[in-house]
Amino acid sequence: MTEVIFYGLSGCTANAKQKLQLQAAGHTLVERDLAVEPLTAETLRPFFEDRPVEDWFNRRAAAVKTGAVKPDELDEESALAALLADRDLIRRPLLQVGADRKAGFDPNTLHAWIGLTASGESCDDKHSRGTCDHGHHHFPKQG
Repeated sequence: MTEVIFYGLSGCTANAKQKLQLQAAGHTLVERDLAVEPLTAETLRPFFEDRPVEDWFNRRAAAVKTGAVKPDELDEESALAALLADRDLIRRPLLQVGADRKAGFDPNTLHAWIGLTASGESCDDKHSRGTCDHGHHHFPKQG
């Protein structure tokens, strides 16, 4: 299907589940570690598209929960500086397909963009019930 560059954090259980979901939909992942990826304001900004600054942030990040970082009070420049300084603040995962970039894992948005099982079920789950509409094109022939 599609080659997806997946920027996540290695200890993030949500990212691990998201990777499995993308792979189950037949996508090839190129994994990048958000903690060490050499991002700059210029390379990070396109992932957020036209979304408001507060949507760029991981609301579960410690600094957001404690109030040390208030996403709704930051302008773009300050927000990017904060995100680059503390990568846990970045809404994960960052996804890139070709020149298109997105932040966060919204199954409906992803399904419309690259194809994903929006229900959260894998194709394997649907195949077992005979309800997968992807066909068999993403199961490579063995041997």
